[in-house]
Order: sequence, then C-alpha cells, then structure tokens
Amino acid sequence: MRARVCTYKKRERESVSVNFLFAFCSRVIKSPQEIEVLRYVCDVSSEAHKTVMRRMRPGTPEYNAEAWFQHFVYAKGGCRHVSYTCICGSGHNSSILHYGHAGAPNNKVIQDGDMCLFDMGGNYCGYAADITCSFPANGKFTDDQKLVYNAVLKARDAVIAAAKPGVVWTDMHLLANKVVLTSLKEGGLLVGDVEDMIKAGLNAVFQPHGLGHLLGLDVHDVGGYLPGHPERPKAAGVNKLRTARTLLAGMFVTVEPGCYFIDCLLDAALANPEQSKFFVPEQLQRFRGFGGVRIEDDVLITETGVENFTKVPRTVEEIETFMQIDRST
Repeated sequence: MRARVCTYKKRERESVSVNFLFAFCSRVIKSPQEIEVLRYVCDVSSEAHKTVMRRMRPGTPEYNAEAWFQHFVYAKGGCRHVSYTCICGSGHNSSILHYGHAGAPNNKVIQDGDMCLFDMGGNYCGYAADITCSFPANGKFTDDQKLVYNAVLKARDAVIAAAKPGVVWTDMHLLANKVVLTSLKEGGLLVGDVEDMIKAGLNAVFQPHGLGHLLGLDVHDVGGYLPGHPERPKAAGVNKLRTARTLLAGMFVTVEPGCYFIDCLLDAALANPEQSKFFVPEQLQRFRGFGGVRIEDDVLITETGVENFTKVPRTVEEIETFMQIDRST
C-alpha cells in the first residue's frame, strides 16, 4: 500500500509539473482573441501618452503627467487599472530605471530643458500595455538630447527590422547595444572598437537593463526561462534579460533600448582601466545630470517579422511637430 501511495504521489507531482509548464508555455504564444485585446490596450495607452506629450509644459509636477495618463486610459478607454506603477521621470530622475516605484510620488517639478522619460501602460481585462516615451519638456530637442535620443531610436529601429521567428533574443539585445555605442562614438563621447567595448561590459554601463520582456497577463509575463530553454546568460548586459529564448510567431514582447547617464555606473567605469580607456572624459562630463532616454514599443512577433502595436510620435521631427500643436496655450 505504501509503495502504491508513493508511486501515485510521484505521478501526481509529475502531472502537476507538466500542467504547470504547459500553462506557462500556453501564455507565451497569444491567441487571436488575446491579440485583439492587446491591440486595444496598446491603442488606448498610445493615445494617453500622446495626450501627456501634448499637455506637457515646464513647471508641471511629474505626478500631473501620471494623473493625465491614468485619467485618459479610464475615461476614454475603460481601463480601470494601469499595469504597473507609472514611471514619470524628468531631468536626472529619468536615469532612475524604476523611479517612483517605492511608493514615493513622482513629485519633481519638471524644468525647462529637462528630458522626460514616461513609462506607463494601461490594463484592460487583465492584459497589459507597457510603453515608454522620451521627449523634451519644452518640445524642442537640444543637440545633446538629439544625439542620445537618436542613438536609442536607431537601436529600436534595428531590432524592429531584425526581429522575427528563429532569432535569439540575446542577439537582439546585443544588436541594440552595439547601435547605441556606435552612435555615442560617432558623437564624440567614446573612442575605440565597439566590439571591444562590449567585451569590457561598457554596454551595461549605458543600458543596465534588458532589451525587453514577454508581455500579456503580466507586464513581465511568464515563460522567459523554462526547463528545456536557454538559462539566464552571465555576460554583462544580457544577464539582465528576462528571457533568452528564440523568438516564435505569436510571442508578444516589448522592445525597449535605452541610454542613461547614471553617476555611480559612470564613476565605476571611469575607475576601471578596462572600461575607462573608451571614454572621452571632457565630452562625457557635460552629460552628468542629463538623465536618460528609453523608447519602448509593444510588438507582436509575426511569421515574417514584427507588428508594432505602439502608435506614438517617435522621430525627433515627429515629436517636435506634435508638441507644437496648441503650444501657445
């Protein structure tokens, strides 16, 4: 009898384990019905971001931007909830990756000349959007802001163009890193070979987070690391990825490259001979306090590439033109 009970319990555990893995795997590939809900919540969240962008003026507290977003997604889109605590960082605060997540309010008064980094997403019927827009509070990019923003936008564009079924997500992360570092080198902040920069871990100094993650019923959805799939990488930068899987049609993921000037990371890199040799210190100095830029889109992996569900102004020209509408009010 005892042997039978032990055998039964073993089979029960194996069954639970199989069902557990099946549930996780089934959430990775979205059904047509799920895709339509995700399309809707991304549409609503995109319009909410555009409303915030258009209303933004220097002198506005960061929490006003959060309130505008939350009001729009509920009043216009029926989203009773947002998918995570809104990140509304301006100036230096835009270099704090999860700024405002400790229960402290987004309460800095946004200054003329600040970059805004607003990471916010509505939630509809349990499904999450996760969109980040970065733009100047006064509606006009400075040359330095253009340099950093365009570096991140080029990285986003490179990933959007390359991502498709069969592509490994770690390769997409490194592609984004290489594009950003190349742009910073062209802008005079760095010198040397970009591949050598990656080997030295300089990519993680400027982007200390992963390129993106699975998205669905959770904002960081399940299925990123499962038995039978690649384990979390250990190299700098890619060790922050929430998945290292090969892309499959039907996956819904965020693409969110960034570039940040974080004092403690820069100080450590400057003190590290293997990393400091790539810096042009006098050029880097003017970016102290700059903050950061992140561009985050929600995309569906299709049979041939990606479909981008995020619909917001993205180029410098699009943002400046959009933000000048009704700017006199």
